[in-house]
Amino acid sequence: MEFSGHNVLVTGANRGIGRAIALLLGGYRNKDDQPLKVWINYRSNHEEADTLKQEIEKAGGRAALVKFDVTCEEAFVEGIKTIADSDGGLSYLVNNAGIVLDKLAVRMKTQEFLQVLETNLKSVFVGCREALKVMGKQKFGSVVNLSSVIAERGNMGQTNYAASKGGVISMSKSFAYEGALRNIRFNCITPGFILTDMNAGLKDELKAEYLKSIPLARLGESKEVAGAVAFLLSDLASYITGETLKVNGGLYM
Repeated sequence: MEFSGHNVLVTGANRGIGRAIALLLGGYRNKDDQPLKVWINYRSNHEEADTLKQEIEKAGGRAALVKFDVTCEEAFVEGIKTIADSDGGLSYLVNNAGIVLDKLAVRMKTQEFLQVLETNLKSVFVGCREALKVMGKQKFGSVVNLSSVIAERGNMGQTNYAASKGGVISMSKSFAYEGALRNIRFNCITPGFILTDMNAGLKDELKAEYLKSIPLARLGESKEVAGAVAFLLSDLASYITGETLKVNGGLYM
């Protein structure tokens, strides 16, 4: 896979899908035969983030840590500024950080609805907006936003999550229009049920029920989502923008 850029920021990169994305991207080199520099964003667990950094570097890659909470607009803005000042720009952004706060709609408090939107939607807007500013100056860039299959098909008990992730898809299309004027691409990934810490506690009977709905009859792996992200960031996808790529085993077609 070819990359014209030189660095990438992955939010929520210290665990789960974000970690897999950071690891995979850390193994790529750009057209100048330099490793992509991976900026590992994390909120609180420094040990996890530093372990990931060391793993990337041990494999011959380049990595750096940038600590901030994506729900804090000022911190997100400052984080991207730190990267741009350090590296002279930002080539790629992966908005991966997100939360779930599941509850039946009739029992869901407005604050619980807004809390999920704050993390999953507002933070993506801030990241895309700030990336567009930085990337606009260099007339190059690519952004991949992590949405979800739940945004496309809905799910009981996930009204807030579906709303936030559905917003990510719609918003990314609008950013794609604005970014195209400056050679900046915005795309989405909608993972299905992926084996991560977030769903590791699923009961076997519930997992079996989900598998009945998945044509490939298995849960996905984080590395499979990471591969799709890398493709959309890369030069191989240079004529793709405003697109939503499904990685769900056929759960929603």
